[in-house]
This record gives sequence, C-alpha cells and structure tokens, in this order.
Amino acid sequence: MLEILKVMFLGIVEGITEWLPISSTGHMILVEEFIQLNVSADFMEMFRVVIQLGAILAVVVLYFPKLWPFCSPRNGWIKRDTWALWFRVLAAVLPAAAIGIPFDDMLDEMFYNPWTVAVTLILYGVLFIVVENRNQRKRPRVTSLEDLTWSLAIGIGIFQVLSLIPGTSRSGATILGAILLGASRSIAAEFSFFLGIPVMFGASLLKLVKFGFAFSGAELVLLTVGMVTAFLVSILAIRFFIGYIKKNDFKPFGYYRIVLGILVLIYFIIMK
Repeated sequence: MLEILKVMFLGIVEGITEWLPISSTGHMILVEEFIQLNVSADFMEMFRVVIQLGAILAVVVLYFPKLWPFCSPRNGWIKRDTWALWFRVLAAVLPAAAIGIPFDDMLDEMFYNPWTVAVTLILYGVLFIVVENRNQRKRPRVTSLEDLTWSLAIGIGIFQVLSLIPGTSRSGATILGAILLGASRSIAAEFSFFLGIPVMFGASLLKLVKFGFAFSGAELVLLTVGMVTAFLVSILAIRFFIGYIKKNDFKPFGYYRIVLGILVLIYFIIMK
C-alpha cells in the first residue's frame, strides 16, 4: 500500500510538471531524493519515462477534435488542416529524435543528476524572464495553428533538442523557442502539447524495449497506477495552464525555476 501511495504522488508530480514549463524530469529527480520506490534500478529508469504516457494521453483526450484528421463522409473524410498540422509536428520531432535516440544512454549518464537540474532550472528561469521582458511590446506574428509554417515548426523542434538535458523542460524549451520565433503564448503552448505526443510515445517505446516488457505483477500495478494518476492530474493541469496564459505571461514560472534551482543547490551542497 505504501508503494502505491508513493507512485500516486509521483503521478501527481508528473501530471503537474509535464505541462508547466518547470521540468517534469527535473522534479522527478528531486522527488526521488525523498521518495524512493522499492523497485529495481532498471524498472525505475523505465518508469520515469513511461509514466509520461499517462500525461500525454490527457492531451489526446482534450484536443481530440483538433488532432483527429478524419471527418464524416459528407465533408470529404479528410481534414486538410489537421493533416498539415501533423506533418509539421512530425518534422519538428526529427531534430530531437536524431540526437536523443542514438545518445539516450550517454545523455542519462552525463546529465541525469541534481546538479544539472539545478543549473538548468536557474538558467531557463532567467531566460523566461528576459524573453517576456523583450517581447512585452511585440505583437506575435503567429496567432493560429494554420499560420504555423514549416520553418517555424522545425525551428521549434530545434529548440526541443535543448530539453534532452534534464531540468530544461520539454514544454519550457519549445514554448520559449516558439515565442522567440514569433508565436503567441497560446499557440506556443498548444503546439508544444502536440509535439509531446510522438516524442513521449517514442521515448516510452524505447524505454520499454530496453526494459524488455519483463514486468512482475507488482511492477505492472505500480506503472498503471502512476500513469492513471498522471493522466487525471494532467487534465486539470492543462486546463489551468491554457486559462492562465490567456491573461498572464510566463515570468512567474521563471521566478519559480530560479528559486527552486537555488534551493536545490543549497540542499545538495549541505547534504552531499
């Protein structure tokens, strides 16, 4: 029962932090300093990634009408704008896939630690504040998904490469990149959500193949509970986030990152 409660807490953390630009992986690393599951290291490595599948399914459910490319026969079966959006999403995935797939183990070994998380939390917190101040009086050029060009999509995909470093935040890197390239906050957030679908499915499949699908009954229960919790919390987090950015900027998230990064540095300097 205690392990179930731990997994539910991890699912809550994942469901909130996956969509806010504050780094879900970074928070998971930090939480694991205090809450450790009684599982193997191999299972935990897989769990950290696959639990994100629950979160990404929330996007599929909430945005299904925008994401499903087929319509009724009366309307010609195909939604051209939706297909165009998916092709742009897939193009934007390629830069991170080209680096993340062959160098997955090396990146984990080099950067999956609290020190990296602390530095990237602070660095990108500062960047969010700087970018928001810079764009304060600028009008975005892209205010709808239909206006999102191939070059802009690929540019956002290049920014996503930065998120391979833990603590950066996939949503943070892509949203920041989209805003710098001229997208509005809401379009930046939505495209970041959609971009996460193939990224998270691909990353989860990679980890599952590496793990070998060799689950015990207890491990399967823990993974399922974590994913379901992440899914339910993500529904609430996404709705909150979209409502928030319609009236507010990202600077509070920047300040949060800086404060958290400093606290992490202090904690590990004192405790380690």
